[in-house]
Amino acid sequence: MPPKAKFTREQISSAALNIIKEKGVESLTARELGRSLGSSACPIFTVFENMEEVSEAAKQLARDLYAEYINAGLKDTPAFKGVGMQYIKFAIEEPKLFQLLFMSEQQNKPNFQNVLPIIDENYSEILLSVESSFGVHDKIAEKLYQHLWIYTHGIAVLCATNMCVFTTDEIGTMMTEVLRGLLQILSIGEV
Repeated sequence: MPPKAKFTREQISSAALNIIKEKGVESLTARELGRSLGSSACPIFTVFENMEEVSEAAKQLARDLYAEYINAGLKDTPAFKGVGMQYIKFAIEEPKLFQLLFMSEQQNKPNFQNVLPIIDENYSEILLSVESSFGVHDKIAEKLYQHLWIYTHGIAVLCATNMCVFTTDEIGTMMTEVLRGLLQILSIGEV
């Protein structure tokens, strides 16, 4: 009979997430996780097979937290700008989790057209917000999303790595200016 688990899967995953939030993903070790739980590392492996499985569970919790930010952005008007603002807010408030989700090296290098659906589980909802916010469809919506993601991702990376500090008003103004320029270019058929 296997030993009774001292901690639940949720407790271990949550402790792993907290380590990543505070110290970064490279600090997530069995020893550090055990210390965080007030135990040795052994009880971890009555619930998880290995540290990769623990890491993936913590990463899913990070994705779930990020999805909360995106859902808040989707309630703004226009929704797509709200999503961008929340993406940057996530980078500011949870820099280590942002780095884990959006600044990690990819196993297979996706081409630019495929990167957003690969790295963001919220891709479809965000694309719909582009279509509904600006009355554009298909390739124009994708192109607008791609261009603004590059810009928004750049601001978010600057914030997550403490390279720059921006106020919410500055971020909103910059995004509005770029968005207006892109809408003007895309509406005259330069696709």
